[in-house]
Amino acid sequence: MGEVSTAEVALGAALACVGAAAWLTGGRHYGARRARLLLASGGVVGAGPPSARQVVGELRRLGGRLRGEWWALGVGLVLALLGASVVPVVAGAAGVPVLRRMRLAREARRARARRGDAVIALCGVLAGEVRAGRQPGEALLYAARDSGGLGEAQAAVLAAARFGGDVPGVLAGAARQPGAEGLLGLAACWRVAVDQGAGLAAGLDRLGTALRAERDQRADLRAQLAGARATTVMLAGLPALGLLLGTAMGADPLHVLLHSGAGMGCLLLGGLLEAAGLWWSARIVRAAEAV
Repeated sequence: MGEVSTAEVALGAALACVGAAAWLTGGRHYGARRARLLLASGGVVGAGPPSARQVVGELRRLGGRLRGEWWALGVGLVLALLGASVVPVVAGAAGVPVLRRMRLAREARRARARRGDAVIALCGVLAGEVRAGRQPGEALLYAARDSGGLGEAQAAVLAAARFGGDVPGVLAGAARQPGAEGLLGLAACWRVAVDQGAGLAAGLDRLGTALRAERDQRADLRAQLAGARATTVMLAGLPALGLLLGTAMGADPLHVLLHSGAGMGCLLLGGLLEAAGLWWSARIVRAAEAV
């Protein structure tokens, strides 16, 4: 009796989510869409709810707009239907913030790499403008417009360059942005060139060379760590492979894990060990990248 009620709860939750998604994507805007079609073409649009094909299309578009972490909840709903338990739904909901944090960290690393490339491009363009005969302030205006390496501090840096402000100080402040650490070297080159009359273009060339070497070293390190990451992902997916093999053999591992005390204990212990292993592997990789 308990299994039947649990299955009904899981099935009801899944149907409610699908119905809400269909209403939000299809039925909610159906009247407005019908009015636009009538006013645009003057034709007659049949009344009634959207067809199954329209609902499927809207759900696909909705899935394309959803962030990747929400698929954990979808997988939890599927497992809840297959295993007649609400435990996978709870686990999927708990995994959403974890996956969101991982996605944001990945996006932050990509933004940091893009900003570092923009700083390297800024140094190259600025060196070219100085060699072309422009004054440093004017050259910085042109270089910043072409490369965009100053990020959010571009307005402050350009104002200092245009009106004779403290350009090295503003550049040092802009270097606090993740990935823009190379602007500290640009500030040092600027200060030396202005105070001591040294060649700004030559210093920028050396700075660009050093930044490119550092970027290539990081890329080489990431390539060397790609094997370790792939091994970690493969090992993390082995439990799911074991469940699939057990199901194919007719052992019904979901029923054992979700509807027995020993199975729930194994599921909890396995989940903790899985999380600990992933955390430890990620910690090793981060330590190697930091070095």
